[in-house]
Amino acid sequence: MEIKSAEFVVSNTDYRQCPATSLPEYAFIGRSNVGKSSLINMLCNRKSLAMTSSKPGKTLLINHFLINEEWHLVDLPGYGYATAGKAVRERLKQIIDSYILYREQLTCLFVLVDSRHAPQKIDVDFMAWLGEQGVPFALVFTKTDKLSQSRLKENTDAYMKKLQEDWEELPPFFLTSSEKRSGRKELLDYIEGINERIC
Repeated sequence: MEIKSAEFVVSNTDYRQCPATSLPEYAFIGRSNVGKSSLINMLCNRKSLAMTSSKPGKTLLINHFLINEEWHLVDLPGYGYATAGKAVRERLKQIIDSYILYREQLTCLFVLVDSRHAPQKIDVDFMAWLGEQGVPFALVFTKTDKLSQSRLKENTDAYMKKLQEDWEELPPFFLTSSEKRSGRKELLDYIEGINERIC
């Protein structure tokens, strides 16, 4: 897939106020500081389409971007902000959960995890919840340029082995680096393949 256009559409905190179209939506989510905004910018060939920050928790809204006038890329708030107060965490959870559960246009959710770390309980629990709710998702390993190929394989193998404890069928997964621009073609081809099947 070639990205010919990428435009910001709207930000909000309520899935009912998302764009009133029937276009498929591909949403990106992950824990704070996982590299979500950098990945979105890399995918869209834009330096600052999604706001990046060294400070975790920059994305507190549902952000819609129209891609090629054919589908929406959705930047969701992250989860697991340890520094946020309880009220903020509860509000974010409500925003995220309602979008994932009730947004009919959601076609696939990309769950981002940092490839440098062992499986984190919060991520594994979140994916288990997605499975229980029947939400289609794919796993995206970020920051793969930060470790050797052997260590990367070791970490991804450990992750998939952990998931096999609870999953009969493993989700598709992608290896990405925003700095090296790796994984871009694979992710976009995956989205294009789904779009072709549902159109």
